[in-house]
Amino acid sequence: MDLSQIIRSYSKQPLTHQLLLSLLKGYKRPNDKVHHLLNEGILQSIKKGLYIAGPAVNAGKPEPFLLANHILGPSYVSIDTALSYYGLIPERVFEISSMTTKASRNFTTAMGLFTYTKIPLPYYSFGILQARLSDDQYTMIASPEKALFDKVVTTPGLLRSQKTVLTYLLEDLRMDEDNLKALDTKAMLSWQPDSPKKETLLLLIKALKSL
Repeated sequence: MDLSQIIRSYSKQPLTHQLLLSLLKGYKRPNDKVHHLLNEGILQSIKKGLYIAGPAVNAGKPEPFLLANHILGPSYVSIDTALSYYGLIPERVFEISSMTTKASRNFTTAMGLFTYTKIPLPYYSFGILQARLSDDQYTMIASPEKALFDKVVTTPGLLRSQKTVLTYLLEDLRMDEDNLKALDTKAMLSWQPDSPKKETLLLLIKALKSL
């Protein structure tokens, strides 16, 4: 099997530099070979140390959500990206937004823009799910409830009453009332004491319960 075929067999996953070195262990100068594969379009760089199959391989690519988990970790997909994924907001989102415990960063890549927002522990660990994207691709993503929490936590400004919360949800974000009624407020209430913006999130929970 030549290198193009080997890279094609890994086309549905991000390729770390360490994995490439293991695939190229028969070469005396594997780093030089990586540069050659990049020049030939067999590999495509996402960031330093992370690659995907290049256009010359003519194969599939990792799902953007899966790629987001690998560009910066630990992280999970959230806020507008997750809200759109669940159909909670009507807009189609092109930027892939994630939460992380590391410093906030943005990455402009060949696969699009990936943004990461720092949030504290233990809040970070609440409401993270593993979602199946395809037969062999999975991603770490916020639950619908956590994605909404993250949206409120990372949006500047204060929501000062249940009325302003509902205006924000139904008019500003254009969320569907039936979808909001289906959210698990019991889980949200269990996270609230260890969350940023505690008072605002409590107003959010009360507003959801009032629907």
